[in-house]
Amino acid sequence: MPENGTGTGLAAPWEYSLYIPNDLRAVTVSRRTLRLILTLHGLICVVDVAELLAAELVANAVRHTEGPAALRVRWSAGVLRIGTWDTDPRPPEPVDPTAADRAAELEEGRGLTLVRACADLWGWHPLSTEGNRGKYVWCDLATA
Repeated sequence: MPENGTGTGLAAPWEYSLYIPNDLRAVTVSRRTLRLILTLHGLICVVDVAELLAAELVANAVRHTEGPAALRVRWSAGVLRIGTWDTDPRPPEPVDPTAADRAAELEEGRGLTLVRACADLWGWHPLSTEGNRGKYVWCDLATA
């Protein structure tokens, strides 16, 4: 991990945002961008899982809404947070634990099941402080 210049060995927190159009090609662009960011920050140990999580979150944002979206990646104190913003304020489809086996066999509809299984923590919240501003869905991965 790079040092933050204080001699403590702790890297300074960082954050990136990628604004994406409502286009399924954004999933590939987001995955490749995330891989580059994590590699440059020395977090290659979580790249594969982080790519999977980001792809599922971005795919949901693009498939289930009509407006633009954004991928946000933040690292701080050994935790990587991957999140997506979209224009729909409704909650993501609930994850039915009994449907996990069926979802594993499907090509679609398994996004939040995978996020739930692979992330250390996940959640969502509406962005309504300034009216109807959509929602933010996020997940955390421990990197330490």
